[in-house]
Amino acid sequence: MSSDPWGRVDETGTVYVRTADGEKVVGSWQAGSPEEALAYFERKYEGLVVEIGLLERRVKTTDLSAKDAMTAIDHLRTQVVEHHAVGDLDALARRLDKLVETVEARRQQRKAQKARQSEEARRAKEELVAEAEQLAQSEQWRAAGERLRALVDTWKGLPRLDRKSDDELWHRFSHARSAFSKRRKAHFAQLDAQREDARRIKERLVVEAESLQDSTDWGATAARYRELMAEWKAAGRAQREHEDALWNRFRGAQDVFFAARASVFAERDAEQAENLKLKEELATEAEKLVPVTDLKAARAAFRDINERWEAIGHVPRDARPKVEGRMHAVERALQDAEETEWRRTNPEARARAAGLTGQLQEAVDKLRKQIDAARAAGNDAKAEKLSRELEGRQALLEQALKGLQEFGG
Repeated sequence: MSSDPWGRVDETGTVYVRTADGEKVVGSWQAGSPEEALAYFERKYEGLVVEIGLLERRVKTTDLSAKDAMTAIDHLRTQVVEHHAVGDLDALARRLDKLVETVEARRQQRKAQKARQSEEARRAKEELVAEAEQLAQSEQWRAAGERLRALVDTWKGLPRLDRKSDDELWHRFSHARSAFSKRRKAHFAQLDAQREDARRIKERLVVEAESLQDSTDWGATAARYRELMAEWKAAGRAQREHEDALWNRFRGAQDVFFAARASVFAERDAEQAENLKLKEELATEAEKLVPVTDLKAARAAFRDINERWEAIGHVPRDARPKVEGRMHAVERALQDAEETEWRRTNPEARARAAGLTGQLQEAVDKLRKQIDAARAAGNDAKAEKLSRELEGRQALLEQALKGLQEFGG
């Protein structure tokens, strides 16, 4: 019989292993010596030690799932429990128990981590849904559309939640995208309709603009072109493929008209500048008639100047008030001279002036006599009062005499 600290072989070849619960039969060995039997079952024990060590390292250093780890542990435990080796099987059992605790701890850790990740994913998806629902009301069609596409990519990169929660959030997310797409489609459909209306309006404006391009009715046509431009702007934009072509035709028609008008106006401006020069010379000639010394000659000269003035034609609008004002000033001077001459030669006015002068002279003479009589009677107060009245009448008489002299009398 042979034995070691963990097992023995009896005389019948039966191999035993020592455990905390007593000896357990390992197996029967008939092929050789007892020492060889123990050595064989000890090698099996070493094999279990190696396998358990490898499993411990895998559990600690790899992402081996708890399910696979427990399957491997159960397989090794079966060999330990069934006593197919000679060695410290109780120690191996304790290592397996500890390994079970490690696997369970990792299972709980992964469960908690998965729960955290799931909660983070839930919050992330809820934020995506909230943003998508906000974007669904946006009218920034391009930017919002690009952002929604980016949100879809972000959603695809997030872990799935439980089926119910994930489906509910996805339904809201998808509904927001659909609502935005529907609004955008309706917007662009309306925009297309508006642009088609704009195209029809602008085609009509182009036809009219082209019909006016050879007009020589400068003022009315220019005003109409301004109205057409206002209508063009109010019409909005047509489709891109039509807008530029229509604008080129519209602008081209205007360019033809305004170029022709500019050419005509340039000639007119040159002619009016020459007219201004001539009228300024006539104004200078007219101004030499003032002050008026010979009314008849001055009137004849001004009439001749005015006839030449009327024959010249238009001058630049901004210069017109000044040069015409000079002529008007001379004309007013002539009118003033005519009024003065009329007053001087008017018989009725002369008679009225003579009559007034005679009346005032009689009044002065009468007052002088009254003053002399008052002084002779010793009534100095009355004489003083009459003297003050005489001063006033004499002043009026002097003015009347001066007016009478203007009539040559």
